[in-house]
Amino acid sequence: MKFYADLHIHSRFAIACSKRITLPKIYKWAQLKGITVISTADFTHPVWNKEIKKYLKENNTGLLELKKEYSKKVDKKIPKSCRSNVRFILSTEISLIYKRNNRVRKVHILILAPDLKTVDTINAKLANIGNIESDGRPILGFDSKDLLDMVLNINEECMVIPAHIWTPWFSMFGDKSGFDSVKECFEDLSKYIYAFETGLSSDPEMNWMVKDLDKLTIISNSDAHSLEKIAREANIFNCDLSYSDITKTIKENNENLLGTIEFFPQEGMYHHDGHRKCNINWSPNRSIKTNEICPVCKKRLTIGVLNRVYKMATREFGQKSPNAKSFHYVIPLKEVLSKILEKGVKTKTVEKEYYKVINKFGNELSIALDTPIELLNSHSSLLATAIQRIRNKEVQIIPGYDGVYGEISIFSKSEKDKLKNQKQMKFI
Repeated sequence: MKFYADLHIHSRFAIACSKRITLPKIYKWAQLKGITVISTADFTHPVWNKEIKKYLKENNTGLLELKKEYSKKVDKKIPKSCRSNVRFILSTEISLIYKRNNRVRKVHILILAPDLKTVDTINAKLANIGNIESDGRPILGFDSKDLLDMVLNINEECMVIPAHIWTPWFSMFGDKSGFDSVKECFEDLSKYIYAFETGLSSDPEMNWMVKDLDKLTIISNSDAHSLEKIAREANIFNCDLSYSDITKTIKENNENLLGTIEFFPQEGMYHHDGHRKCNINWSPNRSIKTNEICPVCKKRLTIGVLNRVYKMATREFGQKSPNAKSFHYVIPLKEVLSKILEKGVKTKTVEKEYYKVINKFGNELSIALDTPIELLNSHSSLLATAIQRIRNKEVQIIPGYDGVYGEISIFSKSEKDKLKNQKQMKFI
């Protein structure tokens, strides 16, 4: 069975995340997006954990379902074109801050668990280490290796996955506080690390440049902080809809993992080097000319993902890893419509058009990847052109840097001027 899975999102209890996030709403948005397996998010947070147990039920697959009394209410609000089965996978992200070899390390880790009993045991252990109540993504003074050891001793079916591995501030390979190899981070337990998460500012092609990662499976997840950001990155599986098959596929990196859905990495907020306050946004080639020192404040630039990848690269860009999978770029549909209509993403105009489109064509991922361009064109030449250009990677991007998202343009300025004189999209 082919399906899309987003294994890493957040609850409303994580810092800087939408207060609108609930499990029934996650269920709804997973269907609108086209996601079949979605993260429960933040299972370590005590209040959210209670909500997981209130709204979800376990089945014999190692995944969870929204209970009928809740799903019936939500299903009425979902367009028939988007309705589908949704399963939840128990997952959480943990922020580790610790000292190793006289250097402070800050690493974010994603944990997948097969059942609620295991989750409760993990939470009890972590509560003895630090505060798991203040943030959906708890900050603990615990070594990455020790966390891996603890989790596997609780249940060897769990998976520990380094999250968004290139992010400068909090990741395994982060410039500010990371390591230079998987083995350096996890030492003798590195053999139990089977996968890593690319993060928004890198894509598989960038990661193929680093041979140290060849033995690991590339996965991509949205790390969504709001409902609308679900599925901005995801994984494409072709296996049984079960925890064991999903984790087996990841561990073996076998043919049942078809590839990933990717955010354009240049749009990620840490792709380039720079300083937000100083308005400096540089490529690695530019920043190396000043020894990575900001010309305005004379402090070291925040070194972006692209620079860090180049420093660790053992292949030329464009060379594939032996285990390379296919990948596809997407831009969330509301953002595409916003660019076409020249209205804000959160406006009623975009909201109205969004529901017209998905009512006609189905969920977002099917529109982004599968709907024939000719069919879209019969509805709107602007939408068809936009989707075609995204599929062909024919977009212009001002790269993100130092916490600032990049800016994507699908149409040139001259095209936009022409579009202003065209009629608004019509839908049959």
